[in-house]
Amino acid sequence: MTRDLLEDGRTLWIIAALIVVLFAIANWPWQLDDYDQAKQAFTSFEMVKEGHWLYQHTPHGRVATKPPLVGWMSAALFVVTRSWEIAWRFPSFVAALALAFVLFRAANDAYGRIAAVIAVSAFGLNLLSPRLATLVRTDMPLALVIFLIGLLIWQKIRERDEWKLRDQVYVFVLLTAAMLIKGPIVYAFLLPGIAVNVVAVALWATSTPATARRLQVWPGWWPWVASLAIFLIWVAGGIRFQAGFYEEVVMREFVGRFGETIHRPQPFLFYLPHLLHKFAPWSVLIIAVALFDLRSRSWRWRSVFREMSPETFWLFSWSIGGLIVMSLIPSKRVDRIFPVIPPLCLLLAAQISGRDAALSRKPAEVGAARRSYLWTTAALACAILFTGGYTGWKVMTGYRDHRNELAIFGRNVRREVEAHHWRYEVVSAKDEGLLLYLRKTHFVEPGDAITEWNAGNLDALVASQEKATILARDLKGAALSQQGRGYVLITR
Repeated sequence: MTRDLLEDGRTLWIIAALIVVLFAIANWPWQLDDYDQAKQAFTSFEMVKEGHWLYQHTPHGRVATKPPLVGWMSAALFVVTRSWEIAWRFPSFVAALALAFVLFRAANDAYGRIAAVIAVSAFGLNLLSPRLATLVRTDMPLALVIFLIGLLIWQKIRERDEWKLRDQVYVFVLLTAAMLIKGPIVYAFLLPGIAVNVVAVALWATSTPATARRLQVWPGWWPWVASLAIFLIWVAGGIRFQAGFYEEVVMREFVGRFGETIHRPQPFLFYLPHLLHKFAPWSVLIIAVALFDLRSRSWRWRSVFREMSPETFWLFSWSIGGLIVMSLIPSKRVDRIFPVIPPLCLLLAAQISGRDAALSRKPAEVGAARRSYLWTTAALACAILFTGGYTGWKVMTGYRDHRNELAIFGRNVRREVEAHHWRYEVVSAKDEGLLLYLRKTHFVEPGDAITEWNAGNLDALVASQEKATILARDLKGAALSQQGRGYVLITR
């Protein structure tokens, strides 16, 4: 019965519809006040408003630390849609849907319909994917690009095919995109698995040289070198032409990640419990299936790796290698480990299908196969309830607690300003999203605001309540008009 349920086409469509809905609503009500969303949103805003296409700044005037590719996407979307909310969030949303589609197609071709349903369910029904799907960040586009590179390597291993120039061009384009999204962090997720597989191929060559020659894990040097060169040209330009770029981007953002003084360090095992929790129940299912298979082999680890197919070994080394290397970097945040989840979903599909010799079960073990389907169905049910319930609760509490109160305040101020054709500015404040809510490119200092107001060059000011109290004494004819989460609109 459970197998029929998983094979039913309606099950796939229901799961797909649920994933799309969760991806779309998980961050409602939309706001830019957490997870550095305002910094990422401001890059594209500055591109359109001031034409800074290569190097941007944060709302408080510091140098932006991320390369500009995702900002370019948002700027292009704004030109088409004229909506900043769509422009900021659509790149991550499209990347999430593309990842789910590519993952399903790959799992379906290699491991069958049931395994593909479980793979896409594991990707969409966890605590990380829905949250990142419309978050104004670079994590989801980066995960898509990394997965496409790893998937191309996986296909080459499966097909025992050599790398052609066209394939190397694909890798170069994808690596360049990854570099222009978030820099060389792509190396941490791919190179460890590639290195392990190169060593494994060398070991296999002693016993099966013909097979080893056909396992082309390494796509060649030039895609990596050429993409890194493009990134370094961008870095060199920033050092040469942007004040503060070397200190903020090179030393603080990149070198500082490997130290324990600038960014708050975390212990080596920081990611493991978070991954077990955020990727539950699929993380539990992966471990349970692996332990069950090992128990059926009397805990003979060597036999598993000796019989494991090269493509499954690549999925294992790709995901675990990325987890280990990211754990070695002192500066950690949960979102940064997200690119290991898609290969883990494909590895789970391989486990569920049992098509790999190292993961298969004896034909006589009908009870084992039945238990596998039961576990899988139970995990799917738990994921639907857990992820759906958590997302629904988060959305409801967001509206109940008025999480977007500052965004609403900014929208109301813009409407009033446009209706009266007021000239207005925003006094410097700690909330980075305030500038974007009010569609301004810079803050003004209180002294400058007083001067411009009294000279008749301003009709309105937005300031925090503390600063408004002080400013009111020096602003001629000022009155408080609107209030919202610690901020007020001052008008004449």
